[in-house]
Amino acid sequence: MTVSPLPERAATAPAGTRRLVRTLYASAFCDEFVLLYPVYALLFSDTGLSVWQTASLFGLWSLTGILLEVPSGAWADAVSRRLLLILGPLLTAAGFALWVLAPSYGAFALGFVLWGAGGALGSGALEALVYDELERAGAAAHYARVMGRARAIGIAATMSAMGLAGPVFARGGYDAVGAASVLACLAAAAVATRFPEHRTPSGGERWSATLRAGLADARADRSVRGALLLVPAVTAVWGALDEYTPLLAHDTGVAAETVPWLLLVIWAGATAGSLLAGAAERLTANAFAALLTGSALALAVGGLAGTPAALVLVALAFGGFQLATVLADARLQQRIDDTGRATLTSVAGLGTELGNLATYGAYAAAATAWGHGTAFALSALPYVLTALLLAGAARTTAAAARARRRSRRSPS
Repeated sequence: MTVSPLPERAATAPAGTRRLVRTLYASAFCDEFVLLYPVYALLFSDTGLSVWQTASLFGLWSLTGILLEVPSGAWADAVSRRLLLILGPLLTAAGFALWVLAPSYGAFALGFVLWGAGGALGSGALEALVYDELERAGAAAHYARVMGRARAIGIAATMSAMGLAGPVFARGGYDAVGAASVLACLAAAAVATRFPEHRTPSGGERWSATLRAGLADARADRSVRGALLLVPAVTAVWGALDEYTPLLAHDTGVAAETVPWLLLVIWAGATAGSLLAGAAERLTANAFAALLTGSALALAVGGLAGTPAALVLVALAFGGFQLATVLADARLQQRIDDTGRATLTSVAGLGTELGNLATYGAYAAAATAWGHGTAFALSALPYVLTALLLAGAARTTAAAARARRRSRRSPS
């Protein structure tokens, strides 16, 4: 895997990107402002589902995303990416409506399939549309900054939804939080209609042909392959760990009502990482490796300490990993061309989904044997390995460059 700095950023974004950026930020907020997030597990339990039934729903959700991730990316390259960004929230809205109108295992399962399909439609299509529109306006170097802010807004929306879910649930129960979630999805679909899209879809091609062409580009270009692998390498593990942060916080000995406040600290760290993406977008490979190493050490120490104060270290780790996630995506977009952009972004998303599943299994085994703190600490190891690979690749590249310079200076 290789990482190189992005090109010099323009001083200011051209005016032509304002509509794109405003739409992106509004879309990021609406997509994550879902009041059902903190209570849907309770809905399943109150409906009478067992733990294993609930686990099977999560598995179905992941499987749907895995199966549809890459085909949906290829479809986005073959048709309008904006269209997919409109359809995705509508499918999710239908799934949430099913949950509250007909709560049952079958309705929950169908809802998760719709939710997974909606997420897959947007994955790849969004990044591709934003990068291409920025590139058209001569502002492609702003991609990391723009996407970092969008992700920060999404996290803020999630935290806002967590704060509002309690009062809304107290007044109207599951029907109220469900209705609010459906409305948020409908708002996201409406906002998506405002995305500018100047690209002409390759409508004459089947999505399978688009997929083959995108994968051929990755096989032919080593830098694309490296950037493609880097995305799941930095995203998958911490993206799965966020499901377990409440358990880690509770294991520090605090009362249950204190856990949400500790989670806010952790996610404040992730938000800060997103906002730093613009300033850090030109990190060299060695600096990127140092970022991963420092974040991994913070995660390990914060997890093993077992105290509420040490969760600040976990927050710093999540901030570093979030920053690395945005930068890895930016480097991938820089290296692929328009025709297969959504396809290859979705391939990276598939790698992340598979990495998430592997992390869930490894975490369950480690936490069962040694506890949540140790499981978090062990989860830092993949990042140390990734950092070592990046540093080694940087040394190899530097040595090859020196050898080329010496060969040019030597007499023939």
